[in-house]
Amino acid sequence: MRRNTILVATMAVATLGTTTQSCLALATSSVGLAVLKQILLGGITKGLNIFSNKDSFLANQLIDAALPQQLKDVNSTLQKLGLNNLVQKEKEYIAQAAAFTVDTSRPILVNAVNSLTAEDAARIAQGGTGAATQILKERTSEQLMAAIAPKVDAKLNEFGLVSSLNSALAGSNILGSIFGGQNSNSSITGGISRFASQQMVNGLFNIIQSHEQQNSATILNSLSGMK
Repeated sequence: MRRNTILVATMAVATLGTTTQSCLALATSSVGLAVLKQILLGGITKGLNIFSNKDSFLANQLIDAALPQQLKDVNSTLQKLGLNNLVQKEKEYIAQAAAFTVDTSRPILVNAVNSLTAEDAARIAQGGTGAATQILKERTSEQLMAAIAPKVDAKLNEFGLVSSLNSALAGSNILGSIFGGQNSNSSITGGISRFASQQMVNGLFNIIQSHEQQNSATILNSLSGMK
């Protein structure tokens, strides 16, 4: 009888221990995920605040680093022709257009962050610095491009950027060759708008990733029990 009592007691302690560990794991998962989401949302807010201000957008090196090669080629060609003013105007127009994408981009990114699961958090814990931004990028890049490109296109046309570029390069097929099509307003407009949109999307993720890296110790410590 005494042996049975000891066995039952041992089993009860073991069960209690397992239950306690399970509860602690759930608590760790919940807290870690909340910390992760808070930091990512902070990075999104930081990036979109920069997008809201033309001067901040123009001065940001992470956004500048996201400039697609095609737009670099356009700017290089214009500069060789002595048209530095037009290059500056193009950059300012893109910066102004970026401000009109903020309200469209925010809910897409916020919803993606709020949809992160414990499984995502475990992947991030294993992936290390930058893994959280990479997941967001995988899940929202195409949606962001589809959502903001029409707005960018409308604004760049409103500002007359394409007509200015065509006038500056009249008689040549430079723009058509850069954008891989005929030197027509439709193909060039679509090209410039598409590549400007890519700069915005990739630049925004660069900012979010930088914010994540700055807070990497906090993120990884909060997710330490999830590896």
